[in-house]
Amino acid sequence: MTAVTDTPKMGYAPDEIITSEPTRSAKYKWVIVVDTSIPAGRMVNAVACVAASTGALVDGLIAPGGPDAAGHGHAGLPWAGCTILGGTPGQLADVRARAAAREDVLAIDMPAAAQAHRIYDYYLAELTRTDPADLAICAFSLIGPRNPVDKITRRLTLLP
Repeated sequence: MTAVTDTPKMGYAPDEIITSEPTRSAKYKWVIVVDTSIPAGRMVNAVACVAASTGALVDGLIAPGGPDAAGHGHAGLPWAGCTILGGTPGQLADVRARAAAREDVLAIDMPAAAQAHRIYDYYLAELTRTDPADLAICAFSLIGPRNPVDKITRRLTLLP
């Protein structure tokens, strides 16, 4: 799994951003996997958080915005699509481990500890004390070449 830093680890070159074609033609496939055993509010929060991080780390993922018929501007959205999948904590651990074994897949996770603290520095402090096997991941985002991402996530179900 590619380490997450403030620098994008992958992205789209300008000539790869083709907003007039179906999302299946995009160079990368993007999925977010969420723990379906947590309450709905925590699920939505975790998905929003890993999506925001993914948008910040993957160059070219967010398309330009545009005006509506009244001329009001609307922010750009991810043009390449995103599939939301769900699974049990065990399934998430398995999928995350398979993603970690790949160098061509970017994985961005949200441990449960992130939702337990209202002060971000407290979350970071807890993170430094937590063994990776004990992170209790609420959700994670995977983006990479379509075939590997499909294989990694094939046993998960589309979130209803």
